[in-house]
Amino acid sequence: MTEHGYVHRLKAGAPGKPIFFTFHGTGGDENQFFDFAARLLPDATIVSPRGDVSEYGAARFFRRTGEGVYDMADLARATDKMAAYVAAMKEQHQASEVYGLGFSNGANILANVIIEKGDLFDRSALLHPLIPFQPRDNRKIAGRKILITAGERDPICPAPLTQALADYFERQKADVTVEWHSGGHDIRQNEIEAINRLFT
Repeated sequence: MTEHGYVHRLKAGAPGKPIFFTFHGTGGDENQFFDFAARLLPDATIVSPRGDVSEYGAARFFRRTGEGVYDMADLARATDKMAAYVAAMKEQHQASEVYGLGFSNGANILANVIIEKGDLFDRSALLHPLIPFQPRDNRKIAGRKILITAGERDPICPAPLTQALADYFERQKADVTVEWHSGGHDIRQNEIEAINRLFT
């Protein structure tokens, strides 16, 4: 299904319940976290868009010029498009709150929507995000629940940059939790447990 410019999977929930967006990593698609989200919040509306950018056949949400080097103009385009998409879907499904979960590139688009729009997402799980720039301050982020999960030896998302992002959100007075594991760019059980605590 294509709506508001994204191919996506959708499970309509009950009006007045949350709407839960999941964002895949590079090379993933709308199926990556859809079933997980549906099991986690069975009454919520679940929306999983597919990234609209192709990198050598791998779907992404915005372009990059190299590993960890973002096309900032395309990131701005993608952020505005995603924010409009989320707002439209929230209104269409009469959702009470907006939740987001993203992994890797999906975590990065989710993080930048939070950075730029502030109050669009009520609760967000950022799994192995990489924000390699200094975000601008945004008072609207205050009070939002944000979980960041990361690997201490992640070669794609270095631990100091993960900590810098957590520190940024804390400066914005968000309710921030950071969950580490000893590995790399992989999702482990303690992350799943932290996600459960955030959303249920």
